[in-house]
Amino acid sequence: MPRDYSLLGQNANYAVETGLATADWYHTEIARKDMKSFMQRSDQPALRDTFILFTSMITFAIIAIILMPSLWSIPFWLAYGVLYGSAMDSRWHECGHGTAFKTRKYNDYVYEIASFCMIRNPIEWRWSHARHHTDTVIVGRDPEIAIMRPVRFILILLAFLGVRDAQSGIRKMFGYAAGRMDPEVATFIPPQEQSKAFLSARIWITIYVSTILVAITLGSWVPILLVGTPRLYGAWHHIMTGLLQHGGLADNVIDHRLNSRTVYMNAINRFIYWNMNYHVEHHMFPMVPYHQLPKLHEAIKNDLPAPNSSIIDAYMEVIPALWKQHKDADYFVHRPLPKSARPYRVDLHEKALG
Repeated sequence: MPRDYSLLGQNANYAVETGLATADWYHTEIARKDMKSFMQRSDQPALRDTFILFTSMITFAIIAIILMPSLWSIPFWLAYGVLYGSAMDSRWHECGHGTAFKTRKYNDYVYEIASFCMIRNPIEWRWSHARHHTDTVIVGRDPEIAIMRPVRFILILLAFLGVRDAQSGIRKMFGYAAGRMDPEVATFIPPQEQSKAFLSARIWITIYVSTILVAITLGSWVPILLVGTPRLYGAWHHIMTGLLQHGGLADNVIDHRLNSRTVYMNAINRFIYWNMNYHVEHHMFPMVPYHQLPKLHEAIKNDLPAPNSSIIDAYMEVIPALWKQHKDADYFVHRPLPKSARPYRVDLHEKALG
């Protein structure tokens, strides 16, 4: 059937009826003691990385303000924007899982800040991402499918400019502030949590209005360059890395080796991305902290498709696949497993489809 990505459409019903929803996903076998080690949480790595992140943001912002209106300020604004509009994406993600820090309140603090920066309602997206992990790239169930088929390249371009996400976030923010709940979002947010989403939106609008008033009072663009707009001019990195997570791969399958991609990246990209380049590993074992993912990868890589060697190498696979999906929505990249791997669980998939 044609893909209907609505959470209230025919594909949503199909996923439930066939067992694709909340299915029994494949997991690589790991000894219990090893899994316990991988899941060990610690405050130290995230405290270090959070200190580096916010110190860098403050430093870049100060230098950019000092250099204004010179063009020399632009590189520092761009660097600030990437940390605001992209690094906060991975912080939102990991702290939303509650695994970045061992101390729960630290996860909550950073999650709230990152949610504000990314214009993602903290209540909606906590539940949205839980659904994403339960029904990863299951059409009609996963609310976070970034590339819908047939592929529309204009939407991908707008995503790199931050327009799509920001527009959606602002629209929902005003809706929540008015006490309105999106019908699709209501399918995964419990009723008792919805009032919290409304409160967050009202606080955010207060912050944005205050920022605009300060800018008008000072007769300066600086407050707006510091708050809000970095979500646009700094979004490109999290889109660049995010499209690689599932782009061009299979949908409606229940093996993360088929629908997720691991890509080797350099230290700077991994810092911004917080090791989410190990994406097959993350989806198989979402409660493993980001700083343990490289070790987890080494432990299970013989059961996974070969990682892409770099971002460029990954896009050499993704771009042709997206072009084919633009014309043929059923096309996907089938990534071969090493000889040492357990086979794809075709039996599980067939069972899910009845």
